This record gives sequence, C-alpha cells and structure tokens, in this order.
Amino acid sequence: MNFGVIRALVDKDIRLFFRNRFYAVVTAIALVFYLIIYFVMPPAVSETLEVGLYAPVLPPAFESIQTAEGLDFIEFESDESLKQAVTDGQYDSGISLPDDIMEKFTAGEKPQVTLYFSAAAAVEIKDTIEVMIRELAYQETGQPLAIDVSYNILETDLIGEQIPPRDRLRLMLVIALIVFEMMGLASLIVEEVEQGTIRALLVTPMSVRDLFAAKLIMGTGLAFAQGLLFMSIVGGLSTQPLLIITALFLGSILFTGTGFLIASVATDMMSSMGWGIIAILVYTIPAFGIMFPGTITGWAKFIPSYYLADTIHKASNFNSGWGDNWSNLLIMLGFIALVVLLGIMALRRKFR
Repeated sequence: MNFGVIRALVDKDIRLFFRNRFYAVVTAIALVFYLIIYFVMPPAVSETLEVGLYAPVLPPAFESIQTAEGLDFIEFESDESLKQAVTDGQYDSGISLPDDIMEKFTAGEKPQVTLYFSAAAAVEIKDTIEVMIRELAYQETGQPLAIDVSYNILETDLIGEQIPPRDRLRLMLVIALIVFEMMGLASLIVEEVEQGTIRALLVTPMSVRDLFAAKLIMGTGLAFAQGLLFMSIVGGLSTQPLLIITALFLGSILFTGTGFLIASVATDMMSSMGWGIIAILVYTIPAFGIMFPGTITGWAKFIPSYYLADTIHKASNFNSGWGDNWSNLLIMLGFIALVVLLGIMALRRKFR
C-alpha cells in the first residue's frame, strides 16, 4: 500500500464529509420501516404460561397442576435440568417438589418447595405460582401453612442494582452517534461516484486497495472518535475502559463496512440517506431492548449490533470483564469480516 496516497485520500474525505453537514430525514422510509417492525412483532398474545416442573412424587391434590387452565407444565427428570432450563431462559419459572413430600405431609411436617424464577419474570407470575402451590398444599393437608416456599432468582438478580434511566439511555445514544457516521460515509462515496471523482482517482497510481483503506480509516476514525469522546464525557469509561474502547472500535469498523454496502446499492444521495436511516433503525433495536427490558426477544441476536450493545451494557453498568464478553467480541469480529468483505466486493463492482 502507498501510505502517502492513503493519507491524502483520508484528508480529502474528511474535508468533503464536513462540507455537507445536514442530512434530511426521509419520512417515507421511516414510515415503511415502522410498518415492517409492526408486522415483525408477534400478532397475538399467548395466554398460556409455560412452567417447568420437577416432581418425583406428585401428591394427589397436585395432579390438578397438569390440567390447570392458562398454565402449561413441562416436566423435568431432575432438579438440575429444571434449574438449568430456567437459567438458560427457556422458561421464566419452575417448581421443584422434594422427594419426601408425601412422607412429610403424613408426618405433619412442612416440606420445602423450591420455586425458580428468571430475573426477567414478572412479579405477578411469582405471586401467582406461590399462591397456587400453597392452595394445593392446603387441599392436600387441610392446613393453611403446610409447606415452606423458597425463592431462587436465576441469572443476574438486579434487586438493589437497578440502573438509572440515563445510564440505559447512554447506550442508545452512543450507538446512534457512531452508527450515524455510516450514513455520512455512504453519502460521501455515492457523491464521489456521481461526480466521477473515484473513477478519476483510479486512473492515477492509486490502487483500489489504497482507496478502500482510506475510506475504512476515515469512516472508522470519525465514528470511533465521536463515540469515545461521548463515553468519556458521560462517565461511560469509569468501569472496564479498555473493554469498552475495544467494543467501540470494533463497532465503528462494523458500521463503516455497512456504509460500503449502502453505497453499493444506493443510486443517489437521497437513496443513500433512505437506506442509511433503515440501517440506523435496525442497528439501534438491541439498545432499545436494553432500555426497555422485555420488549425485544431473542431474534435481536441476529442483529450484529446486539453484541456491541450487550458488551457495553454489561461492562459499563455491571463491571463485566473480558471473561464474560469474549464471545461477544469474537462474534463481532465474524460479522465485521463478513460485512466489510461484502461491502468491498459490492463497491468494486460498482466502480468498474
């Protein structure tokens, strides 16, 4: 590579980028995207709650559990498998009955019934299951307090560690800030294609490799610098700063690669802004799900920015380290390789 040429291209691109400081909001594109989100969301509400159940011995009165209206009990062969299922998020709640429940009922003793809940389980679910278990125990023994109930919150229990709203909003803002540069880069490339600037550059000793290196450096540098400055000002680097900086850097590369893809399909400035707005909305969905827990389900993991949002969220708000986030960073590297490679290949075809 000719680093002198790359440096000159980066300087040129930065000047051109800041010359066009205003991007119009394409209302029609945003409206279409909102409609897509509406139809992607589940069309109906499930009125059946699935609950895990470990019951080596099921008392007669408890047999009505299996036919309870609005509840679907999934039986497990061991307490450990039930606990793991709730921990993995397969079920929000689980009930574990002891092996000697009938012996203790007969002896007039109180058996220990264990209830498992995920951290995301609603308070209403917890109260409903406890009331149901106590009512069944009463039907079995005729005693109002026939059992002892213990709670086990699996995953990360956030009681006493609630996150201030602005710290949740911080994640949304920093991702929106750096992903916006993607649209600016795409618009810059489209403008240079329309004006013939890139084709003129390609007849010089500059190689295509130099061109893409310059674009990648410029786009990544602008996005990363703004994200880093923002997080520094709002206190987002107070915990695990190196991990957060690494995640921001990887995210900036990912969004720059997405800018290449947008530039390859856009035909003019307006279409590049339209595609850019769609990409921005998609990339901010995981951050929205963190701001409002429970609104976004597991399908958000198919969005590359999920792993950026999850890493920054856990590192900045829960002091989660490299050991807990290495898989997120590895997945991000995979997405980066795919997106950047596809973007470069698509743009090379457009430059021909």
